[in-house]
Amino acid sequence: MSDGGKTKTTVEIYGQSYTIIGQETKMHMRHVASIVDDKMREINEKNPYLDINKLAVLTAVNVVHDYLKLKEQYEKLEVQLKEKE
Repeated sequence: MSDGGKTKTTVEIYGQSYTIIGQETKMHMRHVASIVDDKMREINEKNPYLDINKLAVLTAVNVVHDYLKLKEQYEKLEVQLKEKE
């Protein structure tokens, strides 16, 4: 940990090094970076002709899509739980 309880770590995503600073643990930040790297490689396998910028944007779109689907499922489960109370 450094200034103000923030953690700094260097990760590699798709062959590039990035320094990430945040309040999460280094392990968490590395896990997030690993997921992004995996998703970029997955998309690249399906379309190897994408340039890095398009690959990054499509990765972001896919990750946000996954997030929104999980959020929707979570909200449905919350409603079901409240109905049972």
